[in-house]
Amino acid sequence: MKLKQKKKFLVFSAHPDDLDFGCAGTVAQLTAEGNEVVYCILTNGEKGTHKVKQTKKEMVAMREREQKAAGKVVGVQKVIFLRNTDGDLEHTKDVRKEVTRVIRRERPDVVLSQDPGNNSFDSFGRFHRDHRITAEIVFDAIYPGVGSDSFFPELAQEDIFPHQIEEVWFYSSEKPNYFVNITATIAQKIAALKSHESQIKDMKDMEARLRKRARDFGKKKGWKYAEAFRRLTF
Repeated sequence: MKLKQKKKFLVFSAHPDDLDFGCAGTVAQLTAEGNEVVYCILTNGEKGTHKVKQTKKEMVAMREREQKAAGKVVGVQKVIFLRNTDGDLEHTKDVRKEVTRVIRRERPDVVLSQDPGNNSFDSFGRFHRDHRITAEIVFDAIYPGVGSDSFFPELAQEDIFPHQIEEVWFYSSEKPNYFVNITATIAQKIAALKSHESQIKDMKDMEARLRKRARDFGKKKGWKYAEAFRRLTF
């Protein structure tokens, strides 16, 4: 997936670890080719365990450490945490403004996010409410608002101005139309996910499932392993 010129990518995720499941192999490929990738996590991940052994403050700190470590595995040096409450994310104007601020400040060429087009509800994990809300917030921030000074003009007082992105890649999509060969980077994807020790009970099972999913996508293109996206361009 060699791009004609280096680009900046901004990846949104509801929780720490979502984006690693969805697109860490692609991120590793992008950074290896010299592109810049920044992560932005919308919620604080405080409810990321069914057996509460830490305080919420400790859980949030641990999950942020894990996400930073996972990012470094795939070449990501900057992770933005918006710290909205895990499990209670709402699609409000204030949260949409937060996301708009991040996009305008970072000025990416391409945004990656969970897919607002998913609606089959055939998986509990993929259809976590925070995932659905995050997908909608990011979509609505991008269009029509992020490139127009008619939306959140007050951000100009922070020297943050409208910015038009080129395209969006939605990961974990039900209807992918764009595939990235991650044969060379699947080991990094798995290593990144292993950074999320608080979330993964059985590392061997996780790796087996990830490899199977990546093989299934890869078969569609004649590759060993791939990740899949629904790609929208402006």
